[in-house]
Amino acid sequence: MSNQRRAPAHRRKTSPRGFTVRRLIAVGVGVLVLAAVVTAGIAISDSAGPTKAAALTSTTLSTSTTSATDSSAATSRTPVTFSFVGDMDLGNTPQLPPSPATYLAAVTPALKADVVFGNLEGTLTNSGADSKCSPVSTECYAFRNPTSFASIYRTDGFTVINSANNHSDDFGLQGQVSTSAALRAAGLVQAGLPGQIGIVTVGSTKVAFVDFAPYTSTNDMLNPTQVAQLIHRARNEAPIVVAYMHSGAEGESADHVTGQTEYYVGENRGNPEAFAKSAIDDGADLVVASGPHTLRGMEFYKGHLIAYSLGDFASYYNFATIGTLAYSGILHVTLSPTGSFDKASFTSVNLSVPGQPSLQASDASAQFVAQLSAEDFGSAAAGFPRTARSSRSPRAPQHPPGGPGVPAPTAGWSTVPTSTGLGFGPRCTMYHTPRHEIIDATAKDLVAAGVE
Repeated sequence: MSNQRRAPAHRRKTSPRGFTVRRLIAVGVGVLVLAAVVTAGIAISDSAGPTKAAALTSTTLSTSTTSATDSSAATSRTPVTFSFVGDMDLGNTPQLPPSPATYLAAVTPALKADVVFGNLEGTLTNSGADSKCSPVSTECYAFRNPTSFASIYRTDGFTVINSANNHSDDFGLQGQVSTSAALRAAGLVQAGLPGQIGIVTVGSTKVAFVDFAPYTSTNDMLNPTQVAQLIHRARNEAPIVVAYMHSGAEGESADHVTGQTEYYVGENRGNPEAFAKSAIDDGADLVVASGPHTLRGMEFYKGHLIAYSLGDFASYYNFATIGTLAYSGILHVTLSPTGSFDKASFTSVNLSVPGQPSLQASDASAQFVAQLSAEDFGSAAAGFPRTARSSRSPRAPQHPPGGPGVPAPTAGWSTVPTSTGLGFGPRCTMYHTPRHEIIDATAKDLVAAGVE
């Protein structure tokens, strides 16, 4: 039997405290590396102009997946804009939304950027063969959408799709091959399978995506040597490197970054904080994450932004949407052509009971992330000017060492308002909801300017 570590087959049912995915199956010897490459065009535009889709390029065999711009794209090296969202899966065949093509319509205007990234929490396959779940199992979830759904994501503006998660091999090799082929045909870049780096080109600037999860069926975040090698390789291929991690415990009670190795139903889900900082030390310019199915805080480390979880972004009765699990958002980041942080903002999103996203009038999501950031990271927290913030002392992990399920400390937590009121980020009028600026309050220029 292989000692390959893969996503478990079983998980608890959805509950008010979240849910888990559990998988326990035997697999063949060796690490699967797909020979499918997503070689496609991405949409490139300035902040005010219309989007231009690039022509598809020919497919080549490589463990990197790439996209190329069209000949009309600007060749000057200008800042690159990104929009990031968390986990998404438009139902589970045969339970699918009545109108999949318009399911994300309420939020697609807010996604606009040079590069739009999301985590595909499942597979794109028309076959139910090779499911990880037994036909009689009631606690195992294998997610699949029709292959045609890839074009929905592309039409809605996505350019990069992550497959480093615990559902990318829900239907074995055939599911992975089908997913990769569907993404490639739709013009989407894929990242996260073993050895796979996704590359997009914006103008004359390349961006490399290197994605990780705590499984050997993906780029393995629990293998520090592999992590460093992949990030170094990505750095050699592109001046901008974005690292993604699918990591951390799950559910409404898992909204804090503990600073420790996190477990869920006995499974090692990695130490998100240690991994993120190590990834930056290895050469990543930005780290984003999802997996806990809840929003988490953000911090700056050595001038680089880390977003510890963007929660869920879209589903159709796949994920819990109770309490703060209904909070979601879109993270907007601008990086210089060399990967330096320029600016960032956050658009609040709300999930309906089925999991359909819409722009959030109350802006509770941004306030929630601001609170978590301040509580977990203190002076290193990503600043959300003009939102409510929280502070506590001293810092203590939500789940202290000793494993999951340990009650969180309740003393020393308090909420304090800022003096700046409600804030609006760039182009907020396009979205009819506040887009909150995110700042690095530790940066020397901001401190000198008196921004706290």
